[in-house]
Amino acid sequence: MLNSWKESRIYLREIVEEDWRTVHSYASIPSVSQYQPWGPNTEEQSKGYVNQIIREALHQSRTRYAFGVLDRENHQFLGVGELNIRSKVNKQGELSYIVHPDFSGKGLATELAGMLIEYGFDKHHLHRIYATGDVRNVASYRVLEKNAMKKEGRLHEDLLVDNQWRDSYLYAILEQEWHS
Repeated sequence: MLNSWKESRIYLREIVEEDWRTVHSYASIPSVSQYQPWGPNTEEQSKGYVNQIIREALHQSRTRYAFGVLDRENHQFLGVGELNIRSKVNKQGELSYIVHPDFSGKGLATELAGMLIEYGFDKHHLHRIYATGDVRNVASYRVLEKNAMKKEGRLHEDLLVDNQWRDSYLYAILEQEWHS
């Protein structure tokens, strides 16, 4: 279990095969994937996503750290948070997260992003952590801003989603900014 945030309402754990059902419960909702290059998922796609995470967690040179997000009180699965090490040489990681819409608007994604940032800097000694997101996804970039990430710019037509080009905002934080 990861979590140095003693007051946090959530904790993180490795993904297990049985998690596919809960992942599918939100990944199959069209509004959840509206800003994503995936979804809405079929059951097979949700199973495949979970199985891929499990396989990648076994790699000796692991670079993808995808964790289940659970409620500290009742241990209910709320979503998935990921930290992907994009460059070991340049000590850079990419942050992503998703929380079931039944639990949105409660600050859980903000806590999750903060935990992943802390994990990246403290456990992996990263220098820079960044995230990208659809410019229309206001809730997502508010999460990043609440975690002291700064908007570095706009990536024009950087992702093809449903045969349309999407613009993304790029946010980042440096280790010294996080620890100051």
